[in-house]
Amino acid sequence: MFETSRRKLLGALGVGGAATIAGCAADAPGTAGDQTPAVGGQQQTKQVDTDQLAADPTDVPEPIDRDEPTTHEVTLTVEEVTAEIEPGVTYDYLTFDGQIPGPMIRVHQGDTVELTLENPDGSQLPHNVDFHAIYGTGGGAVATTAAPGEANAMSFQARYPGAFIYHCAVPRLDYHISAGMFGMILVEPKDGLPEVDRELYFGQHELYTDTEAGEEGHHGHDPASMKAEDPNYVLLNGEKYAWAAANRGPVETTVGDTVRVFMVDGGPNLSSNFHPIGNVWNRAYRDGGLPEDGDMGSYADKNIQTMTVPPGSCMIGEMEMAVPERVKLVDHALSRVRHKGLLAEVDADGEEHEEVYDPDFDGTSHEGPRYE
Repeated sequence: MFETSRRKLLGALGVGGAATIAGCAADAPGTAGDQTPAVGGQQQTKQVDTDQLAADPTDVPEPIDRDEPTTHEVTLTVEEVTAEIEPGVTYDYLTFDGQIPGPMIRVHQGDTVELTLENPDGSQLPHNVDFHAIYGTGGGAVATTAAPGEANAMSFQARYPGAFIYHCAVPRLDYHISAGMFGMILVEPKDGLPEVDRELYFGQHELYTDTEAGEEGHHGHDPASMKAEDPNYVLLNGEKYAWAAANRGPVETTVGDTVRVFMVDGGPNLSSNFHPIGNVWNRAYRDGGLPEDGDMGSYADKNIQTMTVPPGSCMIGEMEMAVPERVKLVDHALSRVRHKGLLAEVDADGEEHEEVYDPDFDGTSHEGPRYE
């Protein structure tokens, strides 16, 4: 049973007045109930609470096909869980609904969202949620702050279209976001989005651990490396190479498909340089921005190789799957791929089109100008 006691909790957290900037309480030492875990050195691997933390990238709400506004009842439940970053390496994550990124929420411009944040009795920390799609103090963070065993709610109207991050915004918000508390809300424009064959959803973030990446055992959070913005891991969907072929992937598509990718960069500190190796963003929407007038074609950037996605922002990109291939989704700061765990893979299966790409070209079968 959840208790709603926002005023009492806000007083305990010191939320409000001069201590609050844009709905996020000042990071004052000794804030009750929200201490960043101390660095305790390497420990033995902990028992995991879940076998899959990484959100399924194909778990995307259906496109909206209606003209009239409606009301959505949305509940996000805090889950503080121990899971593997990679085999033999465990970490205590903070999540919405037990997954990273949190569930994708899809609404229409003009819709109303009635949002409840539930923080179960078993939690150790208070949490809340800040939506970048909201006109309102802290994006709703103050209204939704809930201690363990409590729930709080607010409602808002989605007045402007685009793809927007939501994230926890309690005093140690950088730690909470890093540990997994972020997701995306998509506000479709009044005329909707163009139809595509597949839609995928990914979230990038950093982990700042007190033990070297790959070293077996339980890793704690390291405030010093977070302050220095020097993470041991940079991940898509919470796990090392979560949706690569060597782990849970690849994601399957078909030659001829148009694939729309939604990506949210939780950060909390690093911009992403999001690139599909072997493909291009044929149409891309920077920072998740979408037009209000329905002219999607002229609004999009065309044939973009790499999209810069700042922390706390999103991107929407579309790929044409022209030939059979494996597309690698990477941050083109490539040491993050090789050393820090960021990679997803998307396979396209189907008929070869040698005029587009011929991996077995013998050097004699095509006509045309030579470049030497």
